[in-house]
Amino acid sequence: MKALISFYMALFLRRLHYFLIVFLTITAASITLAKLLPPSYVSEARLLVEPPQIPGQLLAPTVQVEPEEELQIIEQQLLTRSNLLEIARSQNVFENIEEMTPDEIVRRMRSDTNIRRIAGRRQATLMFLSFESKNPKTTADVVNQYVTKILQNNAETRTERATNTLEFFKGEVERLGTRLQQQSARITQFKNDNIDALPDTLNYRLSEQSTLQERLATIDRQLFSLEEQRKSVIDVFERTGQVGTAAGTAISREQEALNELQDSLRQALAIYSPENPRVKMIEAQIAQQEEIVASQVGTTTDDANAETSLLDINLAGIDAQIRLLETQREQLTRQLAALKETLERTPANSIKLDSLERDYQNTQAQYNAAVASLSQASMGERIEVLSQGQRIVVLDPATVPTRPDGPNRKLIAVGGTLFGAMLGIGLIILLEFFNNSIRRPADITKHLGIDPIATVPYVRTPMELVFRRAGFVAVILAIIVGLPAAIYAVHNYFMPLDLIYERFAQKIGGLI
Repeated sequence: MKALISFYMALFLRRLHYFLIVFLTITAASITLAKLLPPSYVSEARLLVEPPQIPGQLLAPTVQVEPEEELQIIEQQLLTRSNLLEIARSQNVFENIEEMTPDEIVRRMRSDTNIRRIAGRRQATLMFLSFESKNPKTTADVVNQYVTKILQNNAETRTERATNTLEFFKGEVERLGTRLQQQSARITQFKNDNIDALPDTLNYRLSEQSTLQERLATIDRQLFSLEEQRKSVIDVFERTGQVGTAAGTAISREQEALNELQDSLRQALAIYSPENPRVKMIEAQIAQQEEIVASQVGTTTDDANAETSLLDINLAGIDAQIRLLETQREQLTRQLAALKETLERTPANSIKLDSLERDYQNTQAQYNAAVASLSQASMGERIEVLSQGQRIVVLDPATVPTRPDGPNRKLIAVGGTLFGAMLGIGLIILLEFFNNSIRRPADITKHLGIDPIATVPYVRTPMELVFRRAGFVAVILAIIVGLPAAIYAVHNYFMPLDLIYERFAQKIGGLI
């Protein structure tokens, strides 16, 4: 085991110059970079998403955006191409910015800008905004301009949303109001066009129909009665030659009175004697009444010609009544026909009117909802104008940093040194892996299949040793002195190392 360790140590020492070349080269380069890289400054601002000043239970805000979502929107708006170009050029963020393309400016601004968000349930929503630059004042100015744009854009966006919402509902109220007027006009026009067949008057028209039908039935009965009366008058005249007038009625009454007196006489004789004064008085009244009846019969015979004229007068009166009733009957029939036509139109009109009124009610409900939303939008717009809604406030503004934040020079130097050592060892391992030459007796046995009696190593002359060591020292000096000098010259006279690194990283990123 000791022999194996000694063998590998001998191999390492034999390849030591390769290790030193790689190790010293990378170490010198890393130390030089750590010394030459310019300092970078970082300035940071802290923002807070503040909840609405007016509780949502009292008045819901018009603009309702989750705090985390609002910060994401703000971040995307902030890192737009136009904003970054404007800020970079106004603050003159980069050296020789006039020679840089817009794409390069935007890329470097985004790489130097760092945004962190903290959000969660029952936690305050925070945003940390920082910018890295070689100039400390530029760093603070850029962050403050970022903050100014965030506050301005947030206020404008929320106010614009609230105003747009208000204008939208104003338009909706106006549109629905006009629609209500149009629908009301259509309903009024429909009612005017069908005023005689509206469902509201259906019960009245049904009652009127019943009344007209009753009147028509009454007229029919009256007509029938008059017809019967006319036939009766003619029939009486043809049988008796008299007309059933007031005179005929008087004769009948006198005869009836005579009959009553005769009945009274019979009753009196049943009680009293014929010589009783009461009986005598009734007999005298009967005699007088018989004379009256006899005289009326004679008068009737003399007036036979007058009966014919009276018949014509009675028939003319009855015919006039019949014509009047028939005229009324025709009018009632026409009224009933017209009323029936309106009743038949009523169901269709009811359906159409219900449809119009239903549309009107739906539009009215939409109008009422739009008016309520308009009122809420108006209050919401007022809240946003007065900055009483959800807003972003600055907790810690950006200040000019007094100490550089980077680069970490110790890390660069130590990391470069360790990387150089690992790369040097790796180079030695790689060289030995591909080297098939014989270095020890075991290799002779392995490759040639013979056992050597003794081995004699290669012995260099003193002159060879001098030249070998001098060349090695020259290479080491060139690395230690020349490489830092070359890096320094490139950094100061050609292009700064940080700019070279950025361009190299951009090209690598574009290829990837």
